[in-house]
Amino acid sequence: MRYFTQAFDYDHSWSKVVIGMWHKYPNPHCTHVMSVDVVDRSVDPQTGIIRTERILGCKQRAPTWIVKLFGGSEDAFVREISFVDPTTQTMTISSVNLSLAQFAVCNESIRYSPTPDGRTRFTQSAEIESRMALWHSVADRLESWLATRFEQNAQSGKLGFTDVLRQLWEEHGSEQHQHA
Repeated sequence: MRYFTQAFDYDHSWSKVVIGMWHKYPNPHCTHVMSVDVVDRSVDPQTGIIRTERILGCKQRAPTWIVKLFGGSEDAFVREISFVDPTTQTMTISSVNLSLAQFAVCNESIRYSPTPDGRTRFTQSAEIESRMALWHSVADRLESWLATRFEQNAQSGKLGFTDVLRQLWEEHGSEQHQHA
């Protein structure tokens, strides 16, 4: 099993970051995300918690040895479930790959929460595990490749989301000040 974790703060309030999440894709840093489809969205009338389930369609170029061994295509799908809790000001997201899940699973967890200084703390973790116990060397290579690809995509996601937030709030805010 491989693990990935990262944490950092965005220079925007929690509410702006949560709004920005719905505008994250498409962006030029995350060209592997081709589509985002909302499957379900509901609001709990008691708590105000918003639950959203989405399917992300991605294109991932896999090494030739993976395609030859497992088949498949560049198309991959990920199931994402998020909860936005306006009372506690937390947004949690969990995602899991749907494609090739019989060979390997990547469980990702994300949390956005406010910091005392008005920024937003982002924490992300992922567990990547091969499901091929009999083929240890192949399983190890697959986990290694998946972990590397996940880390690359996580860094691209950070850059892309930073740009999205800048476009939504900083550029837009300066335009409002110019027109005032």
